[in-house]
Amino acid sequence: MIKNYYVEAGEGKPLILLHGNGEDSSIFKFQINRFSEHFHIYAPDTRSHGKTPRGEKPFTLEQFAEDLKDFMDDRNIEKANILGFSDGGNIALIFAVKYPERVDKLVLNSANFIPEGLNTRFLIWTKIRCFFASMMKNSSKMQKKYELMSLMLNEPNLTEEDLKSIKSKTLVIAGKKDLIKKSHTEKIAGLISDSKLVFINGNHATARVNPRDFNREVLDFLID
Repeated sequence: MIKNYYVEAGEGKPLILLHGNGEDSSIFKFQINRFSEHFHIYAPDTRSHGKTPRGEKPFTLEQFAEDLKDFMDDRNIEKANILGFSDGGNIALIFAVKYPERVDKLVLNSANFIPEGLNTRFLIWTKIRCFFASMMKNSSKMQKKYELMSLMLNEPNLTEEDLKSIKSKTLVIAGKKDLIKKSHTEKIAGLISDSKLVFINGNHATARVNPRDFNREVLDFLID
């Protein structure tokens, strides 16, 4: 079991922030202080991201969801609000399906439940980059890039029935010019029974490029 590096702030009900592919907890720099006014924030770096080690276990979103369970167990967090961005949202989806009793409210920011939910042009570009990275896997740097891009191309692999099984109150939020297809985001919201769908101005990184609107929507949802 690995030990996740994490940022912690605030008091009250736990709110766990999960970053996206190739990033770390610092992407939530516009959220941590604001959200910590209302919640006890935990923002971990995922396995092989930021200051968290790679470890020996498989580099999969399923494993990251297990890492999240271990993280919560280590801190005696029985149940938490979970906000996930991009691959962090995908981890949150997997976690909510596997451990529904551990999730209070769920915020899915630019998540996808199958790889085809990604913008087609971006998916093709990622396949090309992944192919070239696979040719240079003898370099540790390129090996890491290959693993990261492989995640986007091959995972997650959830089903519509999986999403229908989620009972947590859920906010599905994305940018109007996102990398996730609009129709796919709408489908996620349609499959989760107790969900709210919001599109705000911005691209895939709405939390960074439009933190005012993003934070308002998230806090209105979580505090309601």
